[in-house]
Amino acid sequence: QIPWTWDETRLAAWEEARTGFPWIDACMMQLRKEGWMHHLARHAVACFLTRGDLFVHWEAGAAVFDRELVDADHALNNGNWMWLSCSCFFYQYFRVYGPVSFGKKYDKDGAFIRKYLPALKDMPAKYIYEPWTAPIDVQKKAGCVVGVDYPTPIVDHAVASKECIEKLAAAYKAHKEGTAGNIVAVGKKRKAGE
Repeated sequence: QIPWTWDETRLAAWEEARTGFPWIDACMMQLRKEGWMHHLARHAVACFLTRGDLFVHWEAGAAVFDRELVDADHALNNGNWMWLSCSCFFYQYFRVYGPVSFGKKYDKDGAFIRKYLPALKDMPAKYIYEPWTAPIDVQKKAGCVVGVDYPTPIVDHAVASKECIEKLAAAYKAHKEGTAGNIVAVGKKRKAGE
């Protein structure tokens, strides 16, 4: 049993493209606008919500995908979320999609981010994936001050990712030792349609 949270604040920020991580937010904005996203974008946002950064229960993310995706298939969707969250099928929980590095690998200039996050359209490529690292004069010139025009990151990825890996390691260890019954998810489950 993995002690996932049902953190509604984190879930809402993820769902509404307000995490402060442009690659993740652009992917979620594409989902909201078009009802679709590339399978690697699906992997990245699922990892971010669950085992990578926010540690929100995979069922919450699966519900969003079920509602928003035009190609939603309940069985495939839930199976993929179990896999990507390392709740089932895939056990290399220490392999995390980086919310900065992953998108940079395929789109160095951030064209995808500029398309789906207009607030960042004039941010220099050097800072497009991490606008919070841009000096304030660069942010002002780009017309996007972090914390005003675009959210500050919801978590420190290096810290959050490490914490998520530690929680998963503890859950896997408890399962292996037969003490997993003592782990309880925190928070309450959202009802469909909330």
